Amino acid sequence: MAETLNLFRYAHFAQLPEPYRGLEANERTERIQRALDRLGDSTLILGHNYQHEEIYEVSDITGDSFKLSKEAAASDAENIIFCGVTFMAETADILTNGERNVIIPSREAACPMAGMAEMVQVSQAWDEITRVVDPDEIVPITYMNSYADLKAFTGRMDGAICTSSSSHEIFEWALEQDKKILFLPDKHLGHNTAHDLGYHDDDWVLWNAWHPEFGGTTPEAVEDARFILWEGMCQVHDRFAPEHVDQMREKHDDVDIVVHPECPRDVVEASDYAGSTSQIIDYVDDAPSGSTIAIGTEVHLIRHLQREHEDKHIVQLCGEACLDCNAMRQIDPNYLTWVLEELVKGNVINRVTVSKEDRDWSKVALDRMLEIGS
Repeated sequence: MAETLNLFRYAHFAQLPEPYRGLEANERTERIQRALDRLGDSTLILGHNYQHEEIYEVSDITGDSFKLSKEAAASDAENIIFCGVTFMAETADILTNGERNVIIPSREAACPMAGMAEMVQVSQAWDEITRVVDPDEIVPITYMNSYADLKAFTGRMDGAICTSSSSHEIFEWALEQDKKILFLPDKHLGHNTAHDLGYHDDDWVLWNAWHPEFGGTTPEAVEDARFILWEGMCQVHDRFAPEHVDQMREKHDDVDIVVHPECPRDVVEASDYAGSTSQIIDYVDDAPSGSTIAIGTEVHLIRHLQREHEDKHIVQLCGEACLDCNAMRQIDPNYLTWVLEELVKGNVINRVTVSKEDRDWSKVALDRMLEIGS
């Protein structure tokens, strides 16, 4: 069990110094480039798909969280600046064996979904569940969007990590062993995956860690369920609703509706396609010129696609009501300027490190995911 809530684990990281808070775009662009020229191949900038344009364009590699962590491991760079959220930087530290300087520019970049499954809650839930279910008959499957201590718990309990694109394979692996699945922390991805595999709503129960009595369910319901879904979600994707799909179809006769599987089940059912960020990018890349595509995901990915595909009509599924990720928003160019200039001086600011024990057990769960998917 973690002694410190992950919500506060990085609270000691340095804040942006006052001189950097009022930088104008032109000045910081010049300073970022000057610092990068000085640092050369020693430094790699990773930019998540949800980063806004100025960060996205200066990144050496862009992509989803696991792709970026694998790129960190494949790189020879001494310094990895992860323009994402803290759990992603932790995964990069895990895959690089703690041997690189993995830096998160802002301590405020903490994924709310990952924070919905703190180990103090998961440990208590596991104890309660395994009083009514044989521990050998249940396995944790943990979404990549989780903190390192939860990934480590998953490894210790013979479970596996999954991404939004590999969840079906990982669920099938567990089900083939005739195991119940405790899926953390995103209820929507768990629900969508179970449904796609042919299961129904009476096959799962929701575990609410904030409920004072047995997760808000009953021992009998847990015994009967095939899936125990953690009460957590992405606040961006949870916002999408079926009426957004209906409104878009009324507005555009030939629109394709593409959403992320972190969206609620009724939204996924009403759409034409559901996929991870990389799968959404591939879908748009492969669409014919002139296509109209409404996308239900974080707004900055949609804007990147709009810039890159001017021959296609790409719109936000919920219009101007669509949200950006507040955690991703914390990585702004002023923070990037600051950490780069400190590296030029020889100072490593806001390095993310995972303990050896958590790193080793997390790798067990991550390696299992790769083995299943190979």
